Amino acid sequence: MSLGDRKRTILRAVIIDYIDTAEPVGSRTIAKKYEMGISSATIRNEMADLEELGYLEQPHTSAGRIPSDKGYRFFVNELMELQRPSSYEIEAVRNFFDRTTIDEIDNIIKQISKVLSSITQYTSAVLSPSVKKSSVKSIQLIQMSLTDIIAVIVTDTGIVRHCKIKIPKPISSNTLTAINNMLNEKLTGLTIEDIDLSVISSIQLEMKGYNEILNSIIPVLNESLKSFDCDIFLDGTTNIFHYPEYNDIEKAKNFLSLLEHKEKLLDIFSEDDSNITVSIGKENIYDEVKDCSIVKASYKIGDKTLGKIGVIGPTRMNYAKVIGILKYLTDTLNYILKNQLDE
Repeated sequence: MSLGDRKRTILRAVIIDYIDTAEPVGSRTIAKKYEMGISSATIRNEMADLEELGYLEQPHTSAGRIPSDKGYRFFVNELMELQRPSSYEIEAVRNFFDRTTIDEIDNIIKQISKVLSSITQYTSAVLSPSVKKSSVKSIQLIQMSLTDIIAVIVTDTGIVRHCKIKIPKPISSNTLTAINNMLNEKLTGLTIEDIDLSVISSIQLEMKGYNEILNSIIPVLNESLKSFDCDIFLDGTTNIFHYPEYNDIEKAKNFLSLLEHKEKLLDIFSEDDSNITVSIGKENIYDEVKDCSIVKASYKIGDKTLGKIGVIGPTRMNYAKVIGILKYLTDTLNYILKNQLDE
């Protein structure tokens, strides 16, 4: 059954009021605050219909109504007007990027969660790019001593990894340069998963005289890259307790339990490559977040998704504000990443 204009208007008013106050909403409140030109009795009847249709719930017989998960979903899909970030929020994002160097994406990812939690006042989560899905952009071998080398690996997604390699005997700078050039020639453009035994064998075949040294360098390089995969960074983990819903001890325990399970968080934030997704209450796959909503946005270079940025909050989340902030934040990050990593 489709909702008529009056029901849609009343549902929108109830949800906006409940997001703002956290108090069940009565028909008199809607009649006074929203000046719809209809009586409180008419609004009450419409709210009863909305409850029967599953869009509203009544927590207590004498109380007003609150939105259900179905009501929030209809609001997000049909009724919500996206809220542009305020001048303060825009300034906070710009100041963050102005004072942050983006030469290593790991650094910015770790810090951006702080900005997001501060602006939204929810718990933020940022999923870093997957190393395994990244391609090698460059490898630099730096001689630290006669038998110690530092390898610096840079991926096309801006991830930088360093590893220390001990070689069995001293080598000249010319030999190190030759090995460095060969590694770049053979590995640049390959994803970490592409670097298999056949690739390694081809390098060893072309540099037969250096097998002993290569046998020291290549396994360490390979292990260094494959031992690092995507990570997730959280901030504002106590922000949830600003919201009265989480005065409920069980809800609070469930929420904190989720934050302790990195595998579940990685699963939640790795689900798809959509630009922005909203999962509400019981739509979430894990029991610990059945009372929460999660809004996620992808950050990308071109069409290639690098990771996710998102917030976890109560179902009584200010969706219009959060989605507007996430869109602005990821659009800005995408622009900066594209310019930086294309250089």
